[in-house]
Amino acid sequence: MTKITKEQYEYAQNRIEELLPLVDGYDTNDRNAIELSVLSDVVIEYEKEYFPIEKPAVAELIADGMSEKGLTQKELASQIGVSQSRISEFVSGKSEPSLKVARSLCLALDIKPSAILGL
Repeated sequence: MTKITKEQYEYAQNRIEELLPLVDGYDTNDRNAIELSVLSDVVIEYEKEYFPIEKPAVAELIADGMSEKGLTQKELASQIGVSQSRISEFVSGKSEPSLKVARSLCLALDIKPSAILGL
């Protein structure tokens, strides 16, 4: 694919906003749906290059998981069998969990193993 300019990206974004109310599902005979699909690809490609989404750090994953589950560091520590200070070190980014502890964190916080391993 050729390099997408900022102007093309901005045009695509604006045109997508115009097309969204006109399209209901994807019909290969609907010109608006086809245009919406092509313009969406343009926006995706531009954003991949200029606004890449970085993978969250292990500390963020743990903190977010605790927040979603409503767990304190003490409660999580008790649940997975480590000290509260270890959880504090993980959340602050001072250390990362061993594979065994990472497995327990994944189970306790519903974190995908690939995310915690940075894959």
